[in-house]
Amino acid sequence: MNNRHIYLLAALLTTLALSLFVYKAKVLGFPVVPQSQTQIWTIEAAVTFTPGPAAVKATLRIPALTPGYSLMDENFISRGFGVTTRPAPAGREAQWAVREASGEQTVYYRALIYRDPDRTAEDTTPPFPEVPRLDPASRIAMEGLIADVRRQSADVASFTTELLRRIGQGQNDQYVRLFLDRTATAADRAHLATIFLAGAQIPARIAHGVALRERAGPVQPEVLLEVHDGVEWLYFNPQTLQQGLPPEFLIWWRGDESIASIEGGSNLDVSLAVQQSLLDAMLVAERRAERSGSHSAEFSLFSLPIATQSVYAVLLMIPIGALVIMVLRNFIGVKTFGTFMPVLVALAFRETRLVWGIMLFAIIVSLGLLIRFYLEKLRLLLVPRLTCVLTVVVLLMAGISVLSHRLGLQPGLSIALFPMVIISMTIERMSIVWEERGAYEAIQEGVGSLIVAAVAYLVMGIAWLEHFVFVFPEMLLLVIAAALLVGRYTGYRLLELRRFKAMQPVDPALKT
Repeated sequence: MNNRHIYLLAALLTTLALSLFVYKAKVLGFPVVPQSQTQIWTIEAAVTFTPGPAAVKATLRIPALTPGYSLMDENFISRGFGVTTRPAPAGREAQWAVREASGEQTVYYRALIYRDPDRTAEDTTPPFPEVPRLDPASRIAMEGLIADVRRQSADVASFTTELLRRIGQGQNDQYVRLFLDRTATAADRAHLATIFLAGAQIPARIAHGVALRERAGPVQPEVLLEVHDGVEWLYFNPQTLQQGLPPEFLIWWRGDESIASIEGGSNLDVSLAVQQSLLDAMLVAERRAERSGSHSAEFSLFSLPIATQSVYAVLLMIPIGALVIMVLRNFIGVKTFGTFMPVLVALAFRETRLVWGIMLFAIIVSLGLLIRFYLEKLRLLLVPRLTCVLTVVVLLMAGISVLSHRLGLQPGLSIALFPMVIISMTIERMSIVWEERGAYEAIQEGVGSLIVAAVAYLVMGIAWLEHFVFVFPEMLLLVIAAALLVGRYTGYRLLELRRFKAMQPVDPALKT
């Protein structure tokens, strides 16, 4: 098989891994950093009214198009009422209905909102509005104002800003005074602006929203003017003339209607309150995936039982340890006993900690090696000899645990987590190397195994890396891709440069 096939397969695995990572991190918001939290806001609307003698219907406008924010969850709280939601020209509506009720009634709407920079006002481009029907005097005043504003502006944004400035002058403007009285509110100015903009064939609408404050408490709805420039919606504050969506501002509903209405009742009152809090970013990502119809969260490792999750949190780090061994063996040239023995030893180091783990490993291997040399004189067959070595290793581990317990050394108790079969095979392999290539070679490979295990332990112990691999297990495909590329490497290892230093060509200038 040629190198081109290897490169193509590695590129395919890399592309697949990075694509899944980008989708989960950017689209669904899976946290890249451990223990990350997402800022959310709980918004509550309390609708209070007095029902009449017959059936009553209370309607509340609820968030729909919320640029800059997404709805994570919502709840409708009432007692004895039926609740339905439906689309409406202003966005969405929730309606509480009951056939008979007595006394003052209160129903609640509660929503969880989180910041979503990718969310925009994704409704379709509106058609050109109809020209308002006005009496002759008002029509002449509107046309005169539009002509003046158009001469002093260059585009839709500057036209709207100048128009709002003229409306803000109120009684001091000869055209606007016909439409506004001295007690005009911000909503009145925004409504008048939509009339003038309709006369100029510019789509516009009124948006009502609330400020998302850090301090919990009641809030009052604020008014914005939305104007479409043919490409996107632009936002204007009719009082300050500031353009753009204010920071920490949630658009609740749109249109000239009030936030709520009542049929068959009276004394309608709506109070809004906002509370800020922090929520685990993974929970927010799961809710986001659920609402978007994605099954990524359902098939993630977080869907497993907690006990199983803790197991895979360890198992998923084994390929990372194998990657460390691959680099140290194939590029550095560190010699070890076995291929993946250091990884299993590194896993044991997670409980014993590094220093104690190295000491306990050295003690067991040294004592086991002495027993192995004794068994060599008995000339046993391979399997019986390995059985004896394995039994001795288990007894040594039990003895060290008992002795550590008596001495009050807690790390010694965790020696039971050492892979006893792997240690037994290491003792067997080390004794063979000792006999065939000498003590120096055996000790060198033993020390190399400990060094590699220590490095693998340090890498596998990085909290961010453990979180990253658990949340994005598809990134292990990059380990496969790296192994495929390294598998064709036939160059020198760093430790071999000293070995072949004598073969290095000498510069002729140095001889002279």
